[in-house]
Amino acid sequence: MSATKARPLRAALAGEALVALMVAAGSLVRDLDVACQQHGITHDQYNVLRILRGVYPHGHPRGEISARLISRAPDVTRMLDRLVQRGYVRREWDSTNRRLSIATISDKGLALLAEVDQLIVREHARYTDDLTDDDLRTLRRLCLRLAP
Repeated sequence: MSATKARPLRAALAGEALVALMVAAGSLVRDLDVACQQHGITHDQYNVLRILRGVYPHGHPRGEISARLISRAPDVTRMLDRLVQRGYVRREWDSTNRRLSIATISDKGLALLAEVDQLIVREHARYTDDLTDDDLRTLRRLCLRLAP
C-alpha cells in the first residue's frame, strides 16, 4: 500500500479508536453519576470531595481544586457552595492571604465518601471484570500516553 493511501486509513483507524474511547468514557461517567446520585451528589462533586480527602486535614483553594478535576466543571465556586451548605466541606480564609479561601473536607464529607466509594469500586469492577491484569496495565499505559 502506498504512503498516500495509508494516511487516510490510519486517520480513519485513529478516529474510530478515539470515538470508541469517548463512548466507553461517556458510558462509565454516566454510570458513575448514577452511583453518586444515590447519595444526592454529582460525580463532579464526588471528585471535589475525593480531591479534598487527598490533602486532608489540609485543604485547597478553588483554583487548585479546579485544576485537579478530571473533567473541567464550569463553576467550581457554586459546586463548593452546595457542598458547604450540605456540610460536606468547610471554607476558611487563608491566614496569609485574606482574599483566598481554602476548602477542606468535613467529617460528614469523609463519611459520605466512604459510602460512595463502595459504589464507585463496584462500577469500576463491572467495567473491568472481563479484562486481565495485563489488559488493565495496557489500558492505563495507552491512556497515559494519550493524556500524560
